[in-house]
Amino acid sequence: MNSPPPIVFHPGYQAELPEGHRFPMRKYGRLAEILLRRGLAPSGFVEPEAASAELLALAHDSAYVDQVCNVAVPRDIERRIGLPVDDGVVRRARLAAGGTLLAATLALDHGFAGSAAGGSHHAQRATGAGFCVFNDVAIAAKALKRRGRIKRALIIDLDVHQGDGTADCLADDPDLFTFSAHAEKNYPARKILGDLDIGLQDELDDDAYLAMLREQVPGLLDRLDPDLVFFNAGVDPHRDDKLGRLALSDEGLRRRDRLVVHETRRRGIPLVAVIGGGYSTDVDALAARHAIVFEAMAAVHNS
Repeated sequence: MNSPPPIVFHPGYQAELPEGHRFPMRKYGRLAEILLRRGLAPSGFVEPEAASAELLALAHDSAYVDQVCNVAVPRDIERRIGLPVDDGVVRRARLAAGGTLLAATLALDHGFAGSAAGGSHHAQRATGAGFCVFNDVAIAAKALKRRGRIKRALIIDLDVHQGDGTADCLADDPDLFTFSAHAEKNYPARKILGDLDIGLQDELDDDAYLAMLREQVPGLLDRLDPDLVFFNAGVDPHRDDKLGRLALSDEGLRRRDRLVVHETRRRGIPLVAVIGGGYSTDVDALAARHAIVFEAMAAVHNS
């Protein structure tokens, strides 16, 4: 049996937050423990370097990058982000951006790879928002295109919230195609539309969700023929998620991830997965859901 696809992780993915903060930061460390215990990283994790200001500015305004890197974010932007933008959170954001780029590079070399963070899809060109400081997927896509590693990429964003920031950051490049399927009545209230947006009704269940994906994903892959797929495998479409409005089960998430991974594999298209959103006070259950996409990649990789 082949080794599982490489997984990028850094302890700095988990920053310290004030006691009682509603963002479930502990899920990152717990996810790493689960991935090791389940044999999905038998040789350990690949550690990224923090993204440089120059790299971050490929997708973000340099003035905003400077504010973050100097830990001098205006209070109104910090409120939009919803996290204290201190040294630990800034380091985490830079490591997550570097991690997604490293994982994407590994995916191009190995077929599949993932980062045990990332998917910060609400960060726009000039601001962060919704627990997102830097848009790691947009940064990685632009960096790989600039380096000549890809010409065209498809972002499949299945977080329960619309990928407004990714649409904003990639609006200037039609070769970096954004597809977001999300709960229509959920955050953000004001959507920034990307190349293909599908707003889903509340309480949509497994079968209806999978039918939507089967209708969209194969055709997108065939029509675009991308050099790389970025998969935001947010688990907040789960029926127990605190910030979701859909009704997927654990098995529904598993079927979703297998579909996306299988359809890319059968076409020979590399795929990089990031974990996106997921919100629960039960950190063990939440981290286990985030592990599903890594299990799906390993299963298809070894099939």
